Amino acid sequence: MNLSYWEYKTWLSNIDFTIVGSGIVGLNCALILRQKYPKAKIIILEKGILPQGASTKNAGFACFGSISEICADLKQHSEQEVVQLVQKRYQGIQLLRKNLGDANIGFKQYGGHELFLKKQEPLYQQCLSNLATINELLFPVFNAPAFNTHNNSFGFQHIKETYITHQFEAQIDTGMMMNSLLQLAQTNNILILNGVAVEHFVEHAEGITIKTNLFEFKTKKMMIATNGFASQFIKANVKPARAQVLITKPIADLHIKGTFHLDEGYYYFRNINQRILFGGGRNLDFKGEETSTFGQTKLIQNQLETILKNTILPDIPFEIDHRWSGIMGIGERKSPIVKQLSNHVFCGVRLGGMGVAIGSLIGKELANLT
Repeated sequence: MNLSYWEYKTWLSNIDFTIVGSGIVGLNCALILRQKYPKAKIIILEKGILPQGASTKNAGFACFGSISEICADLKQHSEQEVVQLVQKRYQGIQLLRKNLGDANIGFKQYGGHELFLKKQEPLYQQCLSNLATINELLFPVFNAPAFNTHNNSFGFQHIKETYITHQFEAQIDTGMMMNSLLQLAQTNNILILNGVAVEHFVEHAEGITIKTNLFEFKTKKMMIATNGFASQFIKANVKPARAQVLITKPIADLHIKGTFHLDEGYYYFRNINQRILFGGGRNLDFKGEETSTFGQTKLIQNQLETILKNTILPDIPFEIDHRWSGIMGIGERKSPIVKQLSNHVFCGVRLGGMGVAIGSLIGKELANLT
């Protein structure tokens, strides 16, 4: 790219902080850095026209973990670790609401319901038997029993007639949230450069030299907030995981309201503007979906449509309006990676599919490493 003296002088010189990734973590990191360093020069590099990854492509679940997920986590993590994970998710949502306001993110607390297929009787009974114990375990987080049973009031088929509901779960409008964050960053004199992909960087005594697809420049500090794409830049236990999603055209008199988890959380759906947004199916092809390439597969898309027709919208005609995918960052552990990597490089990655819930908090923690 043939940059002028003016362009380098105005935008690409004397940079204090460069953030890679303009998603939830990157934008929140920039906003906290602005509070800490009012006179700092802060830029964000984003390889997409809009934020890539999952920040603008997620389902908009403000969730903390379904009961089957909590039960599964307790087999892999200590009780203290599970409580800390849920606490981070809850604190992250409260921080998001505080920073942007409920009206600006479309926050609606309709509750989150976990549905159990009829063939999942052992899992269903396990979750029911652990309901009181888990409510007690998580009471310090919510100051109330989080889970309760809820009759099948939405007419779903081929499931147990009682859901297990998390009364504090909610839904947001992902587009509204990200647009509000972008506007807030711009009003705080944070420069966002879209269509700029970092190719590699070199650390030296004074800072970092970053080479992009368009230009090369120097920065004092570098914050990596690319979640599922982090392995391109750093050695960390985080790998990409694609999530495929579809949405129906508007459905007349749609009575479904809330966020829903199905089949141990591998499927998830919600109402939005008289439509059903439905995603998941990664468990049909774990290896194939361990990719940083956007796209859809017939295997998963056909299964999503089958579940829509047979379980979620039985006897209700619907048409698919749009399909897309997002890239999450996952690992062997569910805890995010927020740490200083070297004198001038920091990262906040591996959000484990909980970016909406914990992204604001991870961005804050990342900024506070400086």
